[in-house]
Order: sequence, then C-alpha cells, then structure tokens
Amino acid sequence: MPAHVDLGVRLKQRRLEAGLTLAALAEQAGFGKAYLSRIESGQKVPPIGSLARIASVLGIEAASLLTDNTHAQQSWRGVSLVRHADKRPTVMGGSAFGYDYFALTDATTDRALQPFLFTFPDKVDKFVFFEHEGEEMMHVLTGRVEWQVGVDKFILEPGDTLHFDARIPHRGHALAGPATALVVIYSPVGYHPNLA
Repeated sequence: MPAHVDLGVRLKQRRLEAGLTLAALAEQAGFGKAYLSRIESGQKVPPIGSLARIASVLGIEAASLLTDNTHAQQSWRGVSLVRHADKRPTVMGGSAFGYDYFALTDATTDRALQPFLFTFPDKVDKFVFFEHEGEEMMHVLTGRVEWQVGVDKFILEPGDTLHFDARIPHRGHALAGPATALVVIYSPVGYHPNLA
C-alpha cells in the first residue's frame, strides 16, 4: 500500500479511537470536512504543518501517522534508535504543496520533538502558508532552499540552519534542483488547538 494511503488509514483509525467524527476533527483542526476526507481516503497528502495540527487535536504526534509504529507503541524508555535499514517510506506531498517527508524516529508517543527528512518542491502556491503551534528548526543537507517566515525571506544552502516560531506563517521551495533538509518540529506535549 502506498505511504500516502497508509497515512490516511492511520489517521482514520486514530480519529475513530479518539471518538471524533470527520466533521468534528476537521472543525477542531481548522480544516474543511472535504479536505480531511480526501486525506483519509489517500487522495490528498497534507503538508507537515497541517498534519501537526490534526495530530494535536488527536493528542498524538504527527510522526505517528507517517509510519506503522505498532512495535513502538510501548511506553517511552528514554531512547529510540532507527537503523538505516529501518527507514520508512517517504510520504509524497503532491499537489500544490509538494513537500516529501518521512519521520526519522519511532519515538512518537507523547514526544514534543519530531524530526523529519524533507525534500522540497521547486515551486509552491503563492497563496499557501503553513503555521502551527511550537517551534521549527531546519538544517539544509543538500541543494538550496528559499524559505519565508512572515515577511522575511532566507536563501539557505547546505550547512545553514534556520530556527523559527512555527506560529508565524511560513513556506519554502527548492532553488535550481532538488533540496533536502533535516526538519525538527517542537510542539508542546498535550497541546490541543481549538479546544476549550
């Protein structure tokens, strides 16, 4: 099964486990019901910021939706090791977003820190920005990236690191060829947006 379909299946399972309807989860995460339905059916892959918002409502980490961590659902013991051969499939972003990513750790239960390997698209929709609770850090590994945070634009090259408040609207794309980066998202554990 393709990774984006797996993501949708896991999302639906987690939503049902949380006792939420599609409409309730969509409303609490700030999305339309149709958009969330397309994610669950594998027709749409959300960018990591949107996935983080959905996961926050469910009280889980975004990374837990990207991989089958049934073996990792044990309680946190202070360490997670993922060997090179254990890498999960890349989740393809597609559509206007185009960000491809996969989780770098299996430590996805009640963890505030979530590391991903990102591949950037060469262009993005000029009207689309992402924002979510917490902080984000990006360390460029290959290629060049133009990254925007609010009104500030940065040209990032291999070895450059950018750390920013993820509540500020942000987006970016590769310049002149493929680009990859280590992206680490920090979200407060137990943060649930739009909940009273």
